[in-house]
Amino acid sequence: MARQTGIIKLKGTIGDISFYKSADGHLARYKGGVDANRIANDPAFQRTRENGSEFGRAGKGGKVIRNAIRVLLQNAKDKRVVSRLTKSLVAITKTDTVNERGLRTIEDGDMSTLQGFEFNANGKLGATLFAPYATSLDRTTGDVDVSLAPFSPTVRIAAPGGTTHFKVVMGAAELDFANESSTFESDETAILPYDSANTAAIDLSVALPANSALPILQVVGIEFYQEVNGQMYPLKNGAFNALAVAKVDTV
Repeated sequence: MARQTGIIKLKGTIGDISFYKSADGHLARYKGGVDANRIANDPAFQRTRENGSEFGRAGKGGKVIRNAIRVLLQNAKDKRVVSRLTKSLVAITKTDTVNERGLRTIEDGDMSTLQGFEFNANGKLGATLFAPYATSLDRTTGDVDVSLAPFSPTVRIAAPGGTTHFKVVMGAAELDFANESSTFESDETAILPYDSANTAAIDLSVALPANSALPILQVVGIEFYQEVNGQMYPLKNGAFNALAVAKVDTV
């Protein structure tokens, strides 16, 4: 992989060189590799096919998660969240001790390692919200909750410059990786002033399908605003909003 320099940036293929744009800028790489038909049929590439199958499954699983929490994710994500999430899910797939290699799944792996995953590396919840919060999940009723005791925002929140207000958000998703579907619900506080006065106790709650046997993912986040002439505007288009996995529960 090489970086393109100069005024004119190329896209496409010239000879054996492919030119493309990524999060790292305009790049170029040699177009090579083994013939696709050989990879698909040659016994020597059995491991490659198995790895590819599991990588594809992880990629689809990442899409299920992202689609499920899209309402919150669209306000708190970085440019590499897709690749970072896929990498984490590939690692989870490798912890599956039930299925054979090549057939391992996310749901049969150790999904607890996804807890704490940050969807926005530019604004991590772990480095933003220092007020302790407690989560709870009742599979019988489907209730998923998060609670925070009263706290001083300027003491317990590391907000970016220009912040005048904020809100805490929470969501929970029931994930059906096999059918590539999900059920999602979310709750949030009102937009609260970013000052030294203690907030009221915060209790957010959603209800998922009762008695679910599917994996459940809970996310908690914080969004920042700036008040201008009585109107609330997302601070810097949400670049520093935080969202992280607060709880993962499997049967």
